[in-house]
Amino acid sequence: MDRRAFLSLAAALAASPAWAEDFAGFVEGFRGTARAAGVSDEIFESVIGGLSQDPSLSGKRAGQGEFTRPLKTYVDEAASPARAKAGRDAAQKNATALNAASRAAGVPGEMIVALWGMESDFGRSRGDRDIFRTLATLAFLHPDNPVYAQEFVAGLVLLQKGLPREKLRGSWAGAMGDPQFMPSAYLKYAKSASGGAPDIWNAPDSLLSIGNFLHESSWAAGLAPLIETRAPEGFDYATLKQDFAAWRAAGFKPLDGGAQADLPRAGAAMLFFPVGAEGPAFLLSENFFVLKAYNFSDSYAFAGSVLAERIAGRPALRQAWPAEAQPLSAEERADIQRGLMQKGLYDGKIDGRFGPVTRLAIHALQRGAGVARADGYPSRAVLDLLRAN
Repeated sequence: MDRRAFLSLAAALAASPAWAEDFAGFVEGFRGTARAAGVSDEIFESVIGGLSQDPSLSGKRAGQGEFTRPLKTYVDEAASPARAKAGRDAAQKNATALNAASRAAGVPGEMIVALWGMESDFGRSRGDRDIFRTLATLAFLHPDNPVYAQEFVAGLVLLQKGLPREKLRGSWAGAMGDPQFMPSAYLKYAKSASGGAPDIWNAPDSLLSIGNFLHESSWAAGLAPLIETRAPEGFDYATLKQDFAAWRAAGFKPLDGGAQADLPRAGAAMLFFPVGAEGPAFLLSENFFVLKAYNFSDSYAFAGSVLAERIAGRPALRQAWPAEAQPLSAEERADIQRGLMQKGLYDGKIDGRFGPVTRLAIHALQRGAGVARADGYPSRAVLDLLRAN
């Protein structure tokens, strides 16, 4: 599928008021791209006939919990002790399939099971929306984002390959099955233990497919995605990102009891203070960012890492998390990004979502202003600093 063709189509649709009033006409506009992807007109028409908008999806994208809720609140729910126990039970029940998936991918079984739990609560919560209605609606509501149109056509390709329409149901975002794969992810990563069409609505193929996703996304064997640590006395906060060798030389080490007994000998990591320098500290390894390939949210990758630790029976989140007295609103978080952009320190989206790029920009601001503990944390003090200058 040609991404440039989708971009051109999306731009044309966004610029045309006539199309904006005609959902059926909008969806019909994907026929040529579907044909180019090998989808027959018969399959195309079987889907679009009578397809209607889903009004419940308006504004849904803005309310995703992994992007909007405080990190600790999100983690407490997503990686709860109850979910960890359910994960251990699921791992035991599916031990043969899980061991095979872990060996094939070079990914720890607890990490595979953790994502299974994060995505569908171990198959109990897959969603039951028609993915074609969902993806067509999202493409119509967000014509500036070609992804939904691409996924709509990828779903048609799945039908063309023989997957039954009744299987293609899922979340409000169009994700399907136990791993919550988008149609294009199914085409690229789904694996079958039996050699037939991958059945991501059952445990063996779901575990194999999750592991394959991580493997194909460059998962590094033996590397914990999240290493709980503590900033040593005298640390100068000159950088938040460097090689593990440099972190070791600066006096950093894992807290006892985690998956990583010592800091890795190779690779780089980012130092992360989820509630500022007064709270706990973590080193985010390259595998943390592999998890973000599954879901782009830092909170998701963090919670998945914590859940894997708990499923494995290892302690996690052993340091105190002080509560912030005056948490920032969504608009104030966006104001930080605007202020950083005005100072030439940030060139990403203004969305109030703080990932590594925004945090490194905050760190640069703090260093330039002479802040002693430049922790990269989006605090009210950072907002005040931007507004004062």
